[in-house]
Amino acid sequence: MSDIIVLGAGLGGTIMAYEMKQRLSREDRLTVVNLGTSYSFVPSNPWVAVGWRKREDITVDLSAVLERRGIALRPEGARRVLPKENRIELNDGSFLNYDYLIIATGPDLAFDEVPGLGPDGFTQSICHIEHALLAQADFDALLKKPGPIVVGAVQGASCYGPAYEFAFILDTALRRSKKRDRVPITFVTPEPYIGHLGLDGVGDTKGLLESAMRERHIKWITNARVTKVEQGRMFAEEVAEDGSVKASHELPFAYSMMLPAFRGVPSVAGIEGLTNPRGFIVIDKYQRNPAFQNIFAIGVCVAIPPVGKTPLPVGVPKTGFMIESMVTATANNIASLLKGEQPEAVASWNAVCLADFGDEGIAFVAQPQIPPRNVNWSSQGKWVHAAKVGFEKYFLHKVRQGKAETFYESLALDVLGIKKLKDIHIEPAE
Repeated sequence: MSDIIVLGAGLGGTIMAYEMKQRLSREDRLTVVNLGTSYSFVPSNPWVAVGWRKREDITVDLSAVLERRGIALRPEGARRVLPKENRIELNDGSFLNYDYLIIATGPDLAFDEVPGLGPDGFTQSICHIEHALLAQADFDALLKKPGPIVVGAVQGASCYGPAYEFAFILDTALRRSKKRDRVPITFVTPEPYIGHLGLDGVGDTKGLLESAMRERHIKWITNARVTKVEQGRMFAEEVAEDGSVKASHELPFAYSMMLPAFRGVPSVAGIEGLTNPRGFIVIDKYQRNPAFQNIFAIGVCVAIPPVGKTPLPVGVPKTGFMIESMVTATANNIASLLKGEQPEAVASWNAVCLADFGDEGIAFVAQPQIPPRNVNWSSQGKWVHAAKVGFEKYFLHKVRQGKAETFYESLALDVLGIKKLKDIHIEPAE
């Protein structure tokens, strides 16, 4: 009998638990540790922030689902991982022992790294459902008293798609409310160019996103370092290629949403051998930590080096399909170890992203996500919005059913010509 713990119940952790359960024997015990019992579909947060979705539309109580699948849930959350002791201290002071640990915590949001940033400061966020609900209240106030919007991401951020999505969704929502003509929008980003996305672009994302912004009268500032935020004012430095300050900007706003930089969560930060200086989990090609080889990690908490050199820190995103390939590889590798075999599964890290604009959108496929790629494609159209809505409903159905993958998912990927998104490579240990 083995004890396996999944730490975190977000997009990656929930599916990880479902897929891991399929590969365990009846004697093995699987436990999910999470702060609370609720799963929230984060990609829908931009819609929540403009009132197009409610909390209950995109959340699932995991208690009954996990119990039905024979998976234990500890909603106290983790205070500290103790890898040398093979156990976790929970927030209530109790401990859980493990034979294998899968870290899927997601990130800690580093609002404090920029004075005045975040919901406790002067800008909004769409990183959590609670943040999105606060952003919605602020958006409702904007509709009553229109003024300038500043939206984007700060230096060190690593998830740019939602920032672009939200800029365009704000534009659509304002046009529907007949208020767009009274609301200038400026997009602020540390990316070296529009559409970089932390990936040095995918297909023609630069051309597509620049064109979409011009069409919707959204101005932008790239290579932007946000230095501080005050009530109604954002201060940013535009840097040159050598990092020197090219221009300084003082941007007035009535509404602002800026994505923060990410870092590792407190329960793992600073553990020598487990994390890098930023607190992200160090892994090998098998998703396994080299120092503590019974610890695996998936998702946003994983350490990935940046794609190329940029004047300002620009992180690499971990998209949903990329994470699901990590899940499949991890489940296979732990199953191998439980049988006395060596891990051999390597995640494909292929990526599909549907960036919704509220009425249309841009889709891209990167196989693999990190260049050089076998597939490097992007496209724009109204079908992207329909696909994003469909994927939201499908994924929430999958979570409620307690399934890692369904026949419909495999069929849809076949139709898109990306059947191998979740496939893994077999690379024997050296």
